[in-house]
Amino acid sequence: MKTYTIAVIAGDGIGTEVVPQARRVLERVAQQHSVAFAFQDFDWGAEHYFRWGRMMPAGALELLRPCDAILLGAVGHPQLPDHVTLNGLLLPIRRAFDQYANVRPAYLYPGVRSPLAGYQGGEIDFVVVRENTEGEYAQVGGFVYHDQPEEIAIQTSVFTRRGVERIVRFAFELAVKRGKKKRVTSVTKSNAQGYSMVLWDRVFRDVAADFPDVETESLLVDAAAMNFVRRPASFDVVVGSNLFADILSDLSAILIGSMGLAASANLDPLRRHPSMFEPVHGSAPDIAGKGLANPLAAILSAAMMLEHLELAAAARQVEAAVAAVLAEGKALTADLGGSASTSAVTDAVVEKLG
Repeated sequence: MKTYTIAVIAGDGIGTEVVPQARRVLERVAQQHSVAFAFQDFDWGAEHYFRWGRMMPAGALELLRPCDAILLGAVGHPQLPDHVTLNGLLLPIRRAFDQYANVRPAYLYPGVRSPLAGYQGGEIDFVVVRENTEGEYAQVGGFVYHDQPEEIAIQTSVFTRRGVERIVRFAFELAVKRGKKKRVTSVTKSNAQGYSMVLWDRVFRDVAADFPDVETESLLVDAAAMNFVRRPASFDVVVGSNLFADILSDLSAILIGSMGLAASANLDPLRRHPSMFEPVHGSAPDIAGKGLANPLAAILSAAMMLEHLELAAAARQVEAAVAAVLAEGKALTADLGGSASTSAVTDAVVEKLG
């Protein structure tokens, strides 16, 4: 029996509620596929910051490095600025382990109602691929005259040919693997950003030439936002920069019914380092501690982790169990129109696993 070591960072807010539910599902499905998970818990996040002045300890990355994967709950606290929490934990992990491909599926499950009229289960089915290590989140810049009336802030985006090419190529390869519409949509703002986005457009065309059987589309980010609402069923794989794809993937999560269904993976596709899997919904402090959080995004993120660990049959089983619970419509949290608790939804998923 093979054992996989999984680093678990439940983090803040509802992260501490949904991650244990994802672990329950992983433990159940492991029994059925003759594998085991050795979970290593790390109590990093806002509470760690309040105690020690850091989101995670100085040697945190070396503790994570030997693990097969990382399961993250959420990061964020109302008493801490978001840039402190983001730059103190999430971004350092993504960069240190070169998790350059952020993958966020957008699938409208049967039984779930989209806020868009006229769309039924299965009719919205695309993936947003986000460049995850550079671009607008490169944290290059600084302050001059800090905290003075004349203060200046300089923020520089960093786009490299290598960084753009590898994420665009990843998107094309994903479109081929999905085998559905075989279409890749590139999102830029090259009419206004005449250097970084123009480079992106050129690289996109160069990579597209290597995939003659894949249809392509290039959209400005404002047009992409409009078309996500106007014609979501037309998209297959959408690739964009760190900022643009971050924003659009939150929109896509709402199109499929709830942020509580939005899973994601931070991947090192070359498998040199551990990849990290997390729900997109954040720490949601307004409902934290009330047992109201939807655990399905965390469970679906765990399924993405199973897929990455090459446990495809287990991943499909978890996805099918989630789909069955949603289609049945009996155990749904408030964000999906139900009244079930966090643990009750997981109970239903575990029951479907058999």
